[in-house]
Amino acid sequence: MASNHTELSAAERPYQKGRGAQINPTSKYEAFVYDNTSDPEGEFPTEYIEVHPKTILNKVDSPDIGFSVSLNPYQGCEHGCVYCYARNTHPYWGYSAGMDFERKILIKKDAPKILADTIKKKSWKTIPLMLAGNTDIYQPAEKEYQLTRQILEVCWKYRYPVGLITKNSMVLRDLDILEKLAAENLTHVSISLTTLDEDLRRMLEPRTASVKQRLKAIEELTKAGIPVNAMLAPIIPGLTDHEILPMAKAVAEKGAISIGYTLVRLNGDIGMIFEDWVRKALPDRADRILNRIKDCRGGKLSESRFHKRMRGEGEIAEMVNRQFKLAKQLYFKDQEWPAYNLDLHEQFKDGQLKLF
Repeated sequence: MASNHTELSAAERPYQKGRGAQINPTSKYEAFVYDNTSDPEGEFPTEYIEVHPKTILNKVDSPDIGFSVSLNPYQGCEHGCVYCYARNTHPYWGYSAGMDFERKILIKKDAPKILADTIKKKSWKTIPLMLAGNTDIYQPAEKEYQLTRQILEVCWKYRYPVGLITKNSMVLRDLDILEKLAAENLTHVSISLTTLDEDLRRMLEPRTASVKQRLKAIEELTKAGIPVNAMLAPIIPGLTDHEILPMAKAVAEKGAISIGYTLVRLNGDIGMIFEDWVRKALPDRADRILNRIKDCRGGKLSESRFHKRMRGEGEIAEMVNRQFKLAKQLYFKDQEWPAYNLDLHEQFKDGQLKLF
């Protein structure tokens, strides 16, 4: 008997809750092409894949980024943020920037040891380390592998300055180490906040900490004496740009002493992933959102130019920038961001850490 069922492509299937990317575009680096259709039952088992890179410190030369050395203990991210710029790194490993990015998680188990072996060399210059700059250091895999905690323990042992950025309240698990680092001006923490709308957060960032949890994390970190910056990022024109002042007020009330922002940038495969998502998740608003992003990007969704890619250009981008400056004036006037202490690690390399 002939079936009336028609097999739908991934792009044709309806919006799937609990998943950021709805499609799995093929990696141009793959020798073999994976099945890039969605599971019709919505089952996406996560796979942890241990890898063993020889180096794990990445020197960052971009003039748009305020750090120069980063470490990513995990590649891929279960948080599933649909807009995430880190998706474009997954194809280098042979996986898709779409659903593979959220379910094929690469684990760099040797990262703490490689870090220790590197920073204790006398030839190594003390440059503040950023955890992570790409994928989230407190994604669910951290519960099992605890690589972030081990890295923080290495930083404390060698008195090495380290900054953290996350959107997961699991950071509070490591308050004991962070307090010690902060007491010596060796750490800062940035908490990312994209929206105050919990329903929207669930769609944009389906497996991240809730808005309430992130604000609580800012409050608890501040109480512990740890300097907190709130990254209002990314700002998505037509979707979250009206929240800049409310978000700034909310994080200031919880104790953050500074804020930053970036404008959403949909380079590479992220453009098609985001467009597919927004047309499924927010069909009535999709054209407006996409057109407003393009208005900030010279008519495109992507932008690679230095000094333009983080802030955009044009009238809408300028309005966002003005709101950000007003927020800083209203809620963060006269706040000072503490500098890292670079001397303690240099003393360690000189054999003087026995004083501690």
